[in-house]
Amino acid sequence: MLIKIPKSWQLRDSDATPQNIYKDRRRFMAGVLKGTGVAMAGGIAGSLIGRDAFAAWVRGEKLANVVKSQYTVDEDLTPYESVTEYNNFYEFGTGKDDPFDNAKDFVTRPWTIEIAGEVAKPGTYDIEDLLRSEQLEERVYRHRCVETWSMVVPWVGVSLASIIKRLEPTSKAKYVAFETLLDPERMPGQHRRVLQWPYVEGLRLDEAMNPLTLLATGVYGEVLPPQNGAPIRLVTPWKYGFKGIKSIVRITFTEKEPPTSWNLSAPHEYGFYANVNPDVSHPRWSQAKERKVGEFFKRPTVIFNGYGEEVASLYTGMDLAKKF
Repeated sequence: MLIKIPKSWQLRDSDATPQNIYKDRRRFMAGVLKGTGVAMAGGIAGSLIGRDAFAAWVRGEKLANVVKSQYTVDEDLTPYESVTEYNNFYEFGTGKDDPFDNAKDFVTRPWTIEIAGEVAKPGTYDIEDLLRSEQLEERVYRHRCVETWSMVVPWVGVSLASIIKRLEPTSKAKYVAFETLLDPERMPGQHRRVLQWPYVEGLRLDEAMNPLTLLATGVYGEVLPPQNGAPIRLVTPWKYGFKGIKSIVRITFTEKEPPTSWNLSAPHEYGFYANVNPDVSHPRWSQAKERKVGEFFKRPTVIFNGYGEEVASLYTGMDLAKKF
């Protein structure tokens, strides 16, 4: 008899969001999620990346040669419509439907990513050239947004650690900084001063090198839609959703901790680390419980969003109430 012992990142079948809950998306959004914020974006599956892998998302372009990774759960997923039509992406507006409504014509080719700072191979790379030798993987992650909502999302992406190794950071590199495209004509939300543009985020180098850290390029086996951060975005499932910077155009290796957008905007509310932690409350609400999308009752929040086995050692000896 085969006995399967679940990993710390695996969820029970009973944790899955039933798909029939989402059949009527407008009714669902007008009801259960009204007035809330879910910072999600998705992807699934894998193939060697070529130019055809980034075809127009509106055609539902499938990604071929999918490789399933160990990071998956045997359960229902939060449906595509919920993941792709209800987003936080302030570059396209602050409303949850704004990214879906305003990003339809956002063109993601050509696209380049500048690599800079403490690294042996700096330069401006075409996205296909940067990722060409990487294998896309299917990874199903549980996600938690700072507004206390959670989802189960399937991503397509490549290991950030693999990219970093090829770029060869110097011994001075202690952090990795990310920057989103700055283009108010293409991203109308940037005309409003809700944040300091461009959006910036960062990780400590060991966090960036953790096996869980992903650069996502797709969702549900299809090319990543613009509203979800096309053509490439960051995924760190043990952190709150605002760490998942979208539409990345610059990656810089630094010796000092880089600034991050929400920390610049409200440092008393949003820290650099943003680890999911039930013991550290947001100033305006408790983080002790969360509501899984589609469920009525809240459940206890789990430290590091349930990924403690994989990431807790990164923070040994740190006061997580101060380094929040």
